[in-house]
Amino acid sequence: MEEESQQNELSGVNVLSTMKRYLVHQTYNATTYQQNKMEGEVPDSFHSMNHSERMMKKMEGFVSKRTLCDVVLVAGNKRIPAHRLILSAASDYFAAMFTNDVREATMEEIKMKDVDPDSLAALVDYAYTGKISLQEETVENLLSTSCLLQLSEVAEACCNYLMKQLHPSNCIGIRQFADAQGCTDLYKVANNYLMDNFVQVMHNQEYLVLPADELCRLLASDDLNVPDEETIFQALIMWTKHDITNRQKYLSKLLSHIKLPLMSPQFIADHVETNPLFHDDRECQVLIMEALKYHLLPERRPSFQSPRTKPRKSTVGAMYAVGGMDCMKGATTIEMYDLRTNTWTQVANMNGRRLQFGVAVIEDKLFIVGGRDGLKTLNTVECYDPKKKTWCLMPPMSTHRHGLGVGVLEGPMYAVGGHDGWSYLNTVERWDPQARQWSYVAPMSTPRSTVGVAVLMGKLYSVGGRDGSSCLKTVECFDPHTNKWLPCTPMSKRRGGVGVATCGGCIYAVGGHEAPATNPTCCRFDCAERYDPKTDQWTMIAAISSPRDAVGVCILGDKVFAVGGYDGQQYLQDVECYDPVNNEWAKMAPLCTGRAGACVVHVGHR
Repeated sequence: MEEESQQNELSGVNVLSTMKRYLVHQTYNATTYQQNKMEGEVPDSFHSMNHSERMMKKMEGFVSKRTLCDVVLVAGNKRIPAHRLILSAASDYFAAMFTNDVREATMEEIKMKDVDPDSLAALVDYAYTGKISLQEETVENLLSTSCLLQLSEVAEACCNYLMKQLHPSNCIGIRQFADAQGCTDLYKVANNYLMDNFVQVMHNQEYLVLPADELCRLLASDDLNVPDEETIFQALIMWTKHDITNRQKYLSKLLSHIKLPLMSPQFIADHVETNPLFHDDRECQVLIMEALKYHLLPERRPSFQSPRTKPRKSTVGAMYAVGGMDCMKGATTIEMYDLRTNTWTQVANMNGRRLQFGVAVIEDKLFIVGGRDGLKTLNTVECYDPKKKTWCLMPPMSTHRHGLGVGVLEGPMYAVGGHDGWSYLNTVERWDPQARQWSYVAPMSTPRSTVGVAVLMGKLYSVGGRDGSSCLKTVECFDPHTNKWLPCTPMSKRRGGVGVATCGGCIYAVGGHEAPATNPTCCRFDCAERYDPKTDQWTMIAAISSPRDAVGVCILGDKVFAVGGYDGQQYLQDVECYDPVNNEWAKMAPLCTGRAGACVVHVGHR
């Protein structure tokens, strides 16, 4: 007993001793903790880095074992157990269903009508895992179901998947599906693909089974990427012959959206007028006669204007901006403009620096004529082939010229006026493409540099420019059959560095300056005017957005384009397009490089 009592006493001492040590240790730890906390070494909270992942893993395990599930979705022959909380967190559709006072909010089983069972099961699984498989044969059902359930991230993934699957054989179907589902981005991409690749699409089954109203909208679009109107005519014939009995009744309506007047007269005679499909259709015959009159009576074309005489964007060819002055004191790049995509692309480089040169187009090739290289005035001529992307040297002019104007009239090319480094020129040279040589023709009445040159109704027009003492507003025209220059009514303003082009039987003069460009008080113009040769009168039209000279002006389709220029402070990238019908200028895509004095020309085939 005594030993036991001693042992208990010792144990009590040991416990007491241990407690003292613990209290001392805790006091020390508390003090240390407070010190560390004050020093910012102890965090105020704890954050588990994988908490969400672990929780969703648990929920995934619960649903796989059908544990704690509080709802069953029924679609077709599938019964899909789930948790309301998870479905509501993943889908706004289910959130609205389960958090509002509706019948489904308390139902244990919910029937999902008109929903693909496999897609619904996959999307419920996605709600738990964040993963879903996209496959070509199931992606459309998955997209429509995810749109219904308002799972936007899955719908976007499906749309991106379908965008990558676009092909001439399926783009029409994908476009129709996107339209039905309200997927605007997918519809836009599929529609652009269809427009871009129409020539390939028209040979596929989806095109041949298009309803007449959808084909009508397609043929009416100016965005179709086709080389010519003849291609679209062939597409119409293919579609009609696929079910000729039921489709012939739509021919006149569909044919009205094809631009028959813009086809070659030979094609109209050989393939349209003689086609038996149109023989007994009075409305088709009226359309064919309209096209024939357009070719037989060119002088009456202004009165024949209609949507059928307005070319599609892809058939107008391309516009090229060549060289000019830029912030590097001489642009050597050539840019090409595509009207259908409203984009400029750099396509080539000149062989050297040229300023104040001329460019003409012969047989879809660019002839770069004269100019100056910064030191001397040039008489050299180079030819660029956009198709082959090759350059070749041509025979030089007899006279060195910069500030000249260039135009092509009935085959030959004319180099008009300019400056030879010492004096202003009134001389004119003509290039014969057949003989491949230059010769002089009758000189102008007035020396002209930075002159605008235009070709209209068999005559060559020389517009404005500078004669050494002042800028000019006078205009004269050259008749190649009489070899004479005759005066025309002058412009309303003196215009040096003027941009000119012909459109719709008229000449347009845009911008320019009225004093030498080296003069600090030089006044630049934003005004433009139009010359009608039938009345020999100039008329002011809407002004461009800002004053400029050395602006490149060119016709593309049925509109006038003003490209670049110099406003007295900077070389402009601005490009504007003039609509003669509405008398309005509209901003278009800017140049890649700001430039003034660029030669801007139209090439018929890209």
